[in-house]
Amino acid sequence: SMEGSCVLRCFYVCSSLTLVSVSTEEFTVIAPPDPIVAVLGGEVLLPCRVSPAMSAEDMELRWFRSKFSEAVFIYQDRLEQKEEQMAPYAGRTSLVRDLLIQGEAAVRIQNVNVSDNGLYTCFFRKGGFYEEASLELKVAGVGSAPQVRITGPEEDGVRVVCTASGWFPKPQVQWRDLSGEKFLAFSEAHTQDAEGLFSVEAALVVRDSSVGNVTCSILNPVLGQEKAMAIFIPEPFFPQASPWKVAFLVSLTVLVILLLGAGCYTKRQHSMKMQVRGEKETLCETSEQDRQTKEELLKDAGKAGQGSRLLNVAADWRKEEFQTYLVVSHEKTSVTWKASCVNPADQCSVLGFEGITSGRCYWEVEIRNGDQSEWALGVYREGMNRKGWYRESPDKGFWVVGRFERGYYACTESLTLLSLMQAPHPRLRVGVFLDHQEGDVSFYNMTDGSHIFSFPQASFSGTLFPYFMIRSGDVSLTVQPGWLRVLPSCSGDRLLGLWL
Repeated sequence: SMEGSCVLRCFYVCSSLTLVSVSTEEFTVIAPPDPIVAVLGGEVLLPCRVSPAMSAEDMELRWFRSKFSEAVFIYQDRLEQKEEQMAPYAGRTSLVRDLLIQGEAAVRIQNVNVSDNGLYTCFFRKGGFYEEASLELKVAGVGSAPQVRITGPEEDGVRVVCTASGWFPKPQVQWRDLSGEKFLAFSEAHTQDAEGLFSVEAALVVRDSSVGNVTCSILNPVLGQEKAMAIFIPEPFFPQASPWKVAFLVSLTVLVILLLGAGCYTKRQHSMKMQVRGEKETLCETSEQDRQTKEELLKDAGKAGQGSRLLNVAADWRKEEFQTYLVVSHEKTSVTWKASCVNPADQCSVLGFEGITSGRCYWEVEIRNGDQSEWALGVYREGMNRKGWYRESPDKGFWVVGRFERGYYACTESLTLLSLMQAPHPRLRVGVFLDHQEGDVSFYNMTDGSHIFSFPQASFSGTLFPYFMIRSGDVSLTVQPGWLRVLPSCSGDRLLGLWL
């Protein structure tokens, strides 16, 4: 009938209006306003939500990078859709669905890497209506601790190099002295590996021989995390001033003073003739003072570079044990392995004659390094076992480096291979630096001025001794005359030789 037809037509129209109303229900998509920080190798959530709150279970959800087609994750028809997902995200992403009914969703990314860093867009579609929002992911990683080494003299100072690797983003480097003051003038170079991680090398030339410790710190600007390493630069590493140059500069200074004095004298003589006699006397007094100053400065010039007190090596050795295996030199400064001996089961070691209880000390040892030689040198804590065969490591009271089984090693918890030449060198000269208060034991190759190894900071207690051990081979260890020093800050006991 006509009436039924109108009712049916009205139903269809009303139904259509209702469907249009539902399918075009509007919403906005909200993402975190601040960057999300993720740590390399970890996992991170990229959350988004709709407002007003409504169920997103039947929506299409998509997280993508700079282009819509660069899909990180796709959710559609209540399922994950993998066909359009970018290969780098396959197997690393999943959807957190717990709050989908409230319109909240998040994509979890596992095993975060450098390529994940940057901007993302989350896209929500319901029927014919969609909205999107952007969010930023900042990836950060803390790499290796800095390694600091002395590479040798440069210009009028000592060049120190700091290296670190495995950082992201590009790390910030700072050099500081012992008081915390920053060094502003240094070179810095960054490189990136195939994985996008940064390595850094920073070089500093230290010109002040009294600066002592310098610290290199590497800072991650995103995480605010820092790693640092300090190194002490012994005074003997700095280039010594040439006496003739010092004398020349002193003489030139005195000459300038004399010329200025003479000029003033002449001017006053023309303008104030009545005071000629008095000014002559003044000039003579000034000249005499200049002469005395020059003599004092010339004397000081002869002492350039001698910032530490030299100590003699005493002639006292105690030969209570190991006489069969060791030969002591007539000067009592050198110990040699007997070539005719069969390798003993025990280790043979000698100590500095007197201990170190505080301050900073430095000594140099020359090693005659023959075939099949095995030896160690460094620092020993009083009271630790030295009988028979024993293990040398910091937890046992030994901070030493040496040559064992045809390689050079630091005696850490497990042997650490050193970058010294692996073939035996006929002669080596090793400098040992000890800072009792700071817990620093460092070794230097004095043949080329490079840094060999520094033990992690220790907490020393009791008395420490220079330590020398010979196990086998054609080898001798000799304390260098004039190089056994107590540095200016040292208030400890004197070092006076070696004893068994």
